[in-house]
Amino acid sequence: MIEVAYERRGAGEPLVLIHGIGHHWRAWEPVLDRLAEHHDVIAIDLPGFGRSPVPSGGMPADMPQTVAAVAQWLDEQGLRRPHVAGNSLGGAIALELAAAGVVASATAISPAGFWTRRHMRYALTVLTAMRWGTLLPQPVVRANMRPSRTRALAFAMLMRHPGRLDAERAVADALALRGAAGFRPVARAAARGYEFRGVPSVPVTVAWGDRDRILLPRQAGTARERLPQARHVTLPGCGHVPMSDDPALLAEVILATTAATTA
Repeated sequence: MIEVAYERRGAGEPLVLIHGIGHHWRAWEPVLDRLAEHHDVIAIDLPGFGRSPVPSGGMPADMPQTVAAVAQWLDEQGLRRPHVAGNSLGGAIALELAAAGVVASATAISPAGFWTRRHMRYALTVLTAMRWGTLLPQPVVRANMRPSRTRALAFAMLMRHPGRLDAERAVADALALRGAAGFRPVARAAARGYEFRGVPSVPVTVAWGDRDRILLPRQAGTARERLPQARHVTLPGCGHVPMSDDPALLAEVILATTAATTA
């Protein structure tokens, strides 16, 4: 059995939310209640991230093993063909689950897997540098997150409006990145050359912030070429993690995707 920590709210058809590398379920906090008005929302901590431990057999070695682990957990929880939305690493997982036919719909927000090798190395370098910045003693990390200016600097690569993070959320995100036991294994797996090449047969939306500084917006063009049947959406004024930049818009995009299965 796979041990996964999660936050659950609302009622209706299940909607599983999957965060990016180094993050945790709280990435979705700004949109959680909006989505819970329409769905039974389950925001998870991926194995090796947040409060979810590394699996007893170690971290999955590649994307197929990661997707298999998430699919196994969904099955263990009795979540049959839920909707799924994911960001970055979570966006790639959402698309892979859609291609495997185990979900009802997928919303992929700035998903990994549409990069060139140069863009992939750039993204991993930036994210690794951000993680190094959290490896200071915890009291120092907490102190650095109190002033709004240092919070804005710390999260400027991830969000267009990092100042919208309050100090408590900023500390929680920084400590989640610091304590992410799965960060290095997942980064190494990505560095070996992951690309998304699946063909989903369920409603799919790919959404990209036009101010994404991690997975640059030009990668959205590659996604359009590889997924011509998907709905492609630009998130104006949003960065790589747009949940805090424009929660109303992001919730609307996700809900439009889940509604497409009943249209």
